[in-house]
Amino acid sequence: MDERASSFLRLLKIMDELREKCPWDKKQTIESIRHLTIEETYELSDAILKNDLNEIKKELGDILLHIVFYSRIASETGDFTIKEVIDSLCEKLIFRHPHVYGDAKAENEEQVKQNWEQLKQKEKGGNKSVLSGVPNSMPALLKAYRIQEKARAVGFDWEKPEQVFEKVKEELSEFEIEVKNKNEQNAQKEFGDILFSLINYARFLNINPEDALEQTNKKFIYRFAYMENKVKGKGKQIADCKLEELDEYWNEAKTK
Repeated sequence: MDERASSFLRLLKIMDELREKCPWDKKQTIESIRHLTIEETYELSDAILKNDLNEIKKELGDILLHIVFYSRIASETGDFTIKEVIDSLCEKLIFRHPHVYGDAKAENEEQVKQNWEQLKQKEKGGNKSVLSGVPNSMPALLKAYRIQEKARAVGFDWEKPEQVFEKVKEELSEFEIEVKNKNEQNAQKEFGDILFSLINYARFLNINPEDALEQTNKKFIYRFAYMENKVKGKGKQIADCKLEELDEYWNEAKTK
C-alpha cells in the first residue's frame, strides 16, 4: 500500500476511536468546532508568514484533522463521508483543469485563472453571480481582493495600472472634499472607495495587499517596542515623553 494511503487510514482510525471513546470528541458538532477551524487557519497563516516550515507542517495537520472530524460527524448523520469529500474534490479538480485532463489550452497563469472562474460558473449552471463564491465572513481587505480577481476572470477590469492609479487619485480627491465638508457619513464611504481602489492598484502590480499590510504591521510593532524599551530604560512611560523625544527613538528604530 502507498505509505500516504497508510498514514491517512491511520488518521481515520484514530478519528473513529476518538469519536467513540473520548468524552470531548464525542460531544462535538459541526457547529461547535467551526471557531476552532478558523483559529487553526489563522495559525497556519502565521506560520506561513514566518516561513516556519516545521510549524506549517503541524498546522496543516491540525486543519486535516478538522476535515476528517467534520466528515466523521456528517457520516454519523448520513449526510456525507470522507470518501465523498475526496471524490468530489477530485472530480472538481479534473473538471477545472481541462488543459491538463482535456483538450483545452492554457499558456499562462492568467488563462488558467480565467478558465477556473468560467468553469465554476458552468458548475453552478450559470444561475449564480460570479461573486457569489466570495464568503460574506471573509475579512474586508481579502474580500475586496478576491472580488476584484473574480471580476477580472470574466473580463471586467481595467486595462492598465495607470488607469487604476488615476482612480486612486480621484477617490482621494472625493474623500478630501467630504472631509472638508465635515460630512462623516460620506467621508466614510469615500474612504472605503480609496481602500478598494488601492487594493485594485496593488493587484495590478502583483502585490498582495494583505501581505503588504501585515509587513507594515510587524514593522510598526517592532519600532514601537524599540521606542518603549528606550523610554523604560530612562525610567519613564510613553505618556511622560514629548513627541520630539519619541520621534528621535522612532527614527533610531528605523535604522536598526
